[in-house]
Amino acid sequence: MPETLVRVKVWPDAGEELVKKDKKDRLEIFVREPPSRNRANKRVCELVALRYKVPAKSVRIVSGHRTRGKIVSVRQ
Repeated sequence: MPETLVRVKVWPDAGEELVKKDKKDRLEIFVREPPSRNRANKRVCELVALRYKVPAKSVRIVSGHRTRGKIVSVRQ
C-alpha cells in the first residue's frame, strides 16, 4: 500500500472544526476536542481520513504526538 506523509498543524479546543491548507502546503486543522487523553489527536486522524477518503484506521500520527506540529501517515 502506498503511504503519504502529511504535515499538519493542529489547534485543539477551537470553536469550530475546520480543515484547510496553508501556504506551505500543510494542513491546518482546528478541532473542538481538548488535547487531554489523546482526544484531539484521535479527531485529527478522523478528519484527515475524511479528507483523503480512507478509513480512519489507515491514518496514524508518526511524530508530534504532544505538539501542534505533526506528521501524519495516510495509507491508501
